[in-house]
Amino acid sequence: MNGSAHTSGLVSAAYRYCEVVTGHEARNFAYGIRLLPTPKRQAMSALYAFSRRVDDIGDGDLDPAEKVRRLDATREVLVRVRAGDVAEDDVDPVAVALADVNARFPVPLDGLDELIDGVQMDVRGETYETWDDLAVYCRCVAGAIGRLSLGVFGTANGHDHERAAEYADTLGLALQLTNILRDVREDAGNGRTYLPAQDLAKFGCADGFHGDTPPPGSDFTGLVEFEVRRARQLFATGYQLLPMLDRRSGACVAAMAGIYRRLLERIAADPMAILRGRVSLPGREKAYVAVRGLAGLDARRIARGPRSDV
Repeated sequence: MNGSAHTSGLVSAAYRYCEVVTGHEARNFAYGIRLLPTPKRQAMSALYAFSRRVDDIGDGDLDPAEKVRRLDATREVLVRVRAGDVAEDDVDPVAVALADVNARFPVPLDGLDELIDGVQMDVRGETYETWDDLAVYCRCVAGAIGRLSLGVFGTANGHDHERAAEYADTLGLALQLTNILRDVREDAGNGRTYLPAQDLAKFGCADGFHGDTPPPGSDFTGLVEFEVRRARQLFATGYQLLPMLDRRSGACVAAMAGIYRRLLERIAADPMAILRGRVSLPGREKAYVAVRGLAGLDARRIARGPRSDV
């Protein structure tokens, strides 16, 4: 971490704002980052608050032209942060916090530009023919966040940062694919389809999803099982990041990723559930995942050798 450990009252207030946004909008994320020491937790909250702003623009009801204008405005915030043009008394608390993060940690802010690129794909209504096409989108909206997070966490014990960044990117893909599966019905209701068209056609689901039952004659369960296997492989690779982090950063990643990994297994156990409603974990199960992460159980298991279950 670079810079002084001292944080002014104005910057502290900006971080508090970001933490409120994070706690209110992203309970799974907030559950994970509570395991971090204060400076890293604040930094992750600032990254989340900016990302939330970008996502809210993409998910809102504004017309596409206005969404593009607002996304361009968020990109200008990044320009100001890079140039050191954000004062501590700036009216935008997210910009203030992000500027402090940029001064203290080696975060690759280009990752936030990639996030904006991904949301612009949503605004354009892009669809994805193959997994390789979808992976480009996932890397923008999730893999980039993994690399940004690694800038806050750092690597421990001389581990190669570039290899760690690859694992963080892959773990981001695993989380995003899990999100896509969980939100199949909600996205369909909003006129969006993220799963690759090639996969949908293979399992007779090319007509999309319009209710709590799959398309007639389709193999919806087969489609979900196919995507679950892909996500499991991504998790298996991405989890190799854990032993490369310090204990508390590894605990944070294990908690966040572990929650999504368990969501994936719930989906695998009952594929039709994602057409009936939003699959989630109860608080006690999230607490169990957090305890496992804090104890370093997942990191130690991965360090001993590869295994498909988590």
